[in-house]
Amino acid sequence: MSAPAISLLIVEDDPDFRETCARWMVRKGHSVATAANGHEALELCDRRTFDVAVVDMNMPGLTGLEVLDRMKSAQAETEVIILTGQGTIESAVNAMKLGACDYLTKPFPLDELEQRCLMAWDRSRLQRENRQLRALVERSQPPVKIVGESQQMKDVFRLIERVAPTDKPVLIQGESGTGKELAARALQQQSHRAGRPFVTINCAALPEQLVESELFGHRKGAFTGATEDRAGLFEVADGGTLFIDEIGELPGALQPKLLRALEDGSIRRVGSHRERRVDVRLIAATNRNLADEVAAGRFREDLYYRINVMSLELPPLRKREGDVALLMRGFLGEGWSITAEAKQAIEHYHWPGNVRQLRNAVDRALILANGRVITLADLPLEVQAGFAAPMMREVAAPGTAGFGMAHARSAAERGETGGISAAAEGGGLPCRLEDLEKAHIVEILRQQNGNKARAARVLGIHRRKLYRLLERHGLQDERPVC
Repeated sequence: MSAPAISLLIVEDDPDFRETCARWMVRKGHSVATAANGHEALELCDRRTFDVAVVDMNMPGLTGLEVLDRMKSAQAETEVIILTGQGTIESAVNAMKLGACDYLTKPFPLDELEQRCLMAWDRSRLQRENRQLRALVERSQPPVKIVGESQQMKDVFRLIERVAPTDKPVLIQGESGTGKELAARALQQQSHRAGRPFVTINCAALPEQLVESELFGHRKGAFTGATEDRAGLFEVADGGTLFIDEIGELPGALQPKLLRALEDGSIRRVGSHRERRVDVRLIAATNRNLADEVAAGRFREDLYYRINVMSLELPPLRKREGDVALLMRGFLGEGWSITAEAKQAIEHYHWPGNVRQLRNAVDRALILANGRVITLADLPLEVQAGFAAPMMREVAAPGTAGFGMAHARSAAERGETGGISAAAEGGGLPCRLEDLEKAHIVEILRQQNGNKARAARVLGIHRRKLYRLLERHGLQDERPVC
């Protein structure tokens, strides 16, 4: 495979040396421009872009380091190789600090000049591709949006805005399903590390013996199955953010190692004696009370204080007034509606699994629904129970029309409600949601003189769903009763 053609600028005050280098590179197929001093070089850079610039360190007027500094300000993508006939460690260090990619001491073989230029061009290409890939990833991952209008969530949003710009560790606490990883991503996206890696690990999802290798990496042969050297997540997240979920599950033997990494950035791969330094911001999350874990001796006190520099408490869904309906509308999407009974059941339920459980319940309902209407029967049984209390109050209310105690008693006498009979005749209340549902269907059919199409419309469900409910409750041969 032939070498790529690069666009090269040679800045050299010695005309013989400058022309010799230029002719060699042109013969090798490269596009070459030359400048006798720093001012000419900068004028050329104003008119066109170069892949690589080879700049002499010692020139009259602007020095090579001054040209390097100005070129990097104007054309950051141009890689610069510094030339000098007086190579010193100090000048090399200064050149690298200003952004030079390489350092070449005169005299040198001309083929080495080409090789160094090709290496610089390849580095520039990789950096450009990395920037493009990062931009593509950022566009494909829209900004995190946490939904909530309750006062509790507004307090969370304000705290994220204040905490995100700092580099301090953050501990996010809250019940399972409250959105701790979403909050961690919001912290990262609003920080100065937003364009850097965001790496996650869940301590509860890995066997104890693998957590150390995942976090800190390992050397080949460190343990059975370690067939090659592998970087850990601390190294992968270098310059960015590491999110450790369920940190309360972190094995006790690893807690001192994590503390060391947080204190001075020092890490050591499993099986290695060599220390590495990383620059990582830590965000940790737990659904445990870490203060209780410290008191019980299961979590190191010094590590707890180290990760709890800033704390973020996510409220459970049951304490976020008004947010259930807001989240539900967002999960349903355009074109979907929900019956009053289903909405009431969702709003009465206490949601022990919080937002994650609500999302799963809505997803389930979208699959089971006929048409684009969510009904009570589409919801999980434990959520349907949220509608049982209002229905029981309606049953108990004297003189209530429709599905009342009188109907429950008469239906029980006809043997239509199964297990509801004893409770109704004894003056008690039906205790099972399915008994209430069965009795309610029987009453609506009676009101509609057995017309299943009209009964389905009154119930707010599709006729096919009514047939399934009739079959489930053993009411396929149900006849109107006057």
